[in-house]
Amino acid sequence: MLMRGSCYCSSVSYEFSGAPLLSAYCHCTNCQRLSGCPFVHTIHVDAAAFRWALTHGAPPALASFVLPEKPWKTRWRCVRCGACVAGENARTGHWSVWGAQLARDAAGRVERWDAVRPTAHIFYGTRLLDVGDALGKWEGYEGRSARMA
Repeated sequence: MLMRGSCYCSSVSYEFSGAPLLSAYCHCTNCQRLSGCPFVHTIHVDAAAFRWALTHGAPPALASFVLPEKPWKTRWRCVRCGACVAGENARTGHWSVWGAQLARDAAGRVERWDAVRPTAHIFYGTRLLDVGDALGKWEGYEGRSARMA
């Protein structure tokens, strides 16, 4: 399975292969502040499964931002539209992307949704709103922290 995604203006694109290591709705304060949203659909993949895709034959135009409180985490943004495109975690060797930026079909739905469907809400203790779905709510990462609901 190959998944593709891009920034808003499509100047920066990426691909990842294989099943995600994690696919969840993240309510952590970093995701909230970086996206301006109450939560994001985060998808984590191994570094070997992720690659930047060339756009118009040129390398992607990226700017990086290292989180001051977590210097092992780097967020990558498109220099043209400013959209956050991916994150790199040097400690785990994982990359993360946001589900809303994945390729869409003609009806506007994420392609191969079943392969990346979120399985939980993570860092739910810092949520900005309650979500009344059937997914598990976790204090931290799913299966590695206390389940809240």
